[in-house]
Amino acid sequence: MRMKLFTSLLLMILFAGEGLTAQQKTGPKIKTIIVDAGHGGTDVGARGRYSTEAQLTLEISLRLEKMLLEALPDTRIVMTRRTDIYHNVREKANIANAEGGDLFVCVHVNAAPGIKHRELTHYKTVTAYKGKGKSRKKYTKKVPVYKTWTTPNPRYGTSTYVFAADRMDEKASGILDDERFESASEVVDVPDPTSPEAMIKARLWSQKFFKNSVRLATMIENEFVQSGRKSLGVLQRNEKGIWVLQATNMPAVLVETGFITNEEEEDYLNSEKGQIEIAQAITRAVMNYKALIDAPKTPGAPTGKTEAPVLSAKDPVAIPREED
Repeated sequence: MRMKLFTSLLLMILFAGEGLTAQQKTGPKIKTIIVDAGHGGTDVGARGRYSTEAQLTLEISLRLEKMLLEALPDTRIVMTRRTDIYHNVREKANIANAEGGDLFVCVHVNAAPGIKHRELTHYKTVTAYKGKGKSRKKYTKKVPVYKTWTTPNPRYGTSTYVFAADRMDEKASGILDDERFESASEVVDVPDPTSPEAMIKARLWSQKFFKNSVRLATMIENEFVQSGRKSLGVLQRNEKGIWVLQATNMPAVLVETGFITNEEEEDYLNSEKGQIEIAQAITRAVMNYKALIDAPKTPGAPTGKTEAPVLSAKDPVAIPREED
């Protein structure tokens, strides 16, 4: 009973401290944005008819970097890669954390397996045997013969992933390992990372990161819808997780910009028009998110919530990806 009371009081103190700190801040909270072009180098990711995921994510990310620099000149934009090189997902998360990122935006393209078809064409006669030893007898039987083929999957649309809610402990552990709960400008009087207070605070920050990740993901998908794209929603993948989202010590999203396995979307993803529209949609969402987060907080004022339902990867619109 005493432990529960102590924990409740500690949570109240921590929350009150965060509120006081937020009121005292006047400068921007989001000073560094990490842009990660998925895959790269020996890891080409998904393949289309004539292009690869690694190629497309780099092209889109470079356009996104340029637009963010123009739209947010006072914000530092850090690219995890600017050329066709390979970093594993742990290295990507380490880069983001080492650079002191306040926001992590990972760019990917989606893929869906081809649709398999089977059609009975005819029957053929085959020889078979039954019995053993001297009683073994030969006989014939007819077996069906099928024609099989695969056609491209027509699946299309965008989706934005956030780290799964059941990975909250991993996110909190990553925060403790880095001894940083968000950007340095957000934190004062950081407790000993081995103390119970630190773990509680780390969990509070991970919950805040989840909430803000959903906010940004929702804004991104809304921008895609406004530009005429089909949105598959804000998703989370519970059964496997996405390392770069749960290991980065900041709000983080992974944007699936379209299906490379859909012929029309592959053409769109490769076109200058398509890449510009995708980068513009993400840029507008980041600008709106930054304005929301950087806005001075007034006690009792509306929070400007933009949360949308977060779907599990078990939902039919979420396609598991093996390479993330």
